[in-house]
Amino acid sequence: MGKIEDAIQQKEFKDPFNKLVVNILYTQSYLATAQNSLFKPYAISPEQYNVLRILKGQAGIPTTVSSIQDRMLNKMSNASRLVEKLKSKELVIRTECPNDRRQVDILITQKGLDLLQDLRPQVEEANRDFINLNLEEIETLNDLLDKMRG
Repeated sequence: MGKIEDAIQQKEFKDPFNKLVVNILYTQSYLATAQNSLFKPYAISPEQYNVLRILKGQAGIPTTVSSIQDRMLNKMSNASRLVEKLKSKELVIRTECPNDRRQVDILITQKGLDLLQDLRPQVEEANRDFINLNLEEIETLNDLLDKMRG
């Protein structure tokens, strides 16, 4: 990918803060494009993959759409719409919550778990391929990004 200046054909930035924001946004787009390509053969989006991972983490305990929304990487995602798409693919099931009939419980299906299992080695390999950093640099960058978000 190289330097951000070369990638977007811009000679200089107003200040280092502007450069960092542009660099992070460009890198996010780069990663999103790569993930879209990875998931496309499986007919799911990165956001749908995120929902499946959240549900897998529930270890068989149903959760609500609002709980999924709270845990999503992209807070602008429409969790209800994503769940419906996953339901139509038989990757999740929706049931009425026994404690509150206004709530709907969401649970990953075996088909959803199998899909995640099939994707796991590819996602792990792709993550290593996407990130051109050594382990020390990765840990430093993770710490800096956590610090940046405050």
